[in-house]
Amino acid sequence: MSDETGIQETPAGSPGTPHPDPLRLFGTTWVTHDNGYALRRIAASIGSLAAAIASCLVLRFAYEGLQIADTGSFVTVLVVAMFAICSALAFRHTWDGFTQRPDPDRLASLRGLLAIGFVGSLLAYFFRSLTEAPGEKLHREEYEAALDRHEKRTTRRTRNPSKKRRRA
Repeated sequence: MSDETGIQETPAGSPGTPHPDPLRLFGTTWVTHDNGYALRRIAASIGSLAAAIASCLVLRFAYEGLQIADTGSFVTVLVVAMFAICSALAFRHTWDGFTQRPDPDRLASLRGLLAIGFVGSLLAYFFRSLTEAPGEKLHREEYEAALDRHEKRTTRRTRNPSKKRRRA
């Protein structure tokens, strides 16, 4: 099963040994950086940057549509400001999500804003994948903590506690 951190504590080698959670696009290669981890990071970087560029082109077509429709400068400024602000907020929220688990209630309330600011989320994914698999640091901390908890639970005492000396 898994707890609130997402670490699965099901049999791996010995009963109860924690398993690392797979990351999207990376599986569990982030643990030991094997099985094409570097290629996956390069592909994730290129893919997220390409998606961000394509998204910006789509937004440019929407902007040109507003210009053709002659909606006026006020509406144009509002739409551009909305996408810029939502993208900045989505970037920050996505970036913070790589280092700490987001609050589910806050995430639900920001769902619309994150959908509008999708370019910011794609850029955050791009920049994070330049240094590590997005979310690797958070998952590594949780996995190492689960391994430490497992180690503490399974270590045995070295002495018999009933033969402990009493202090006078």
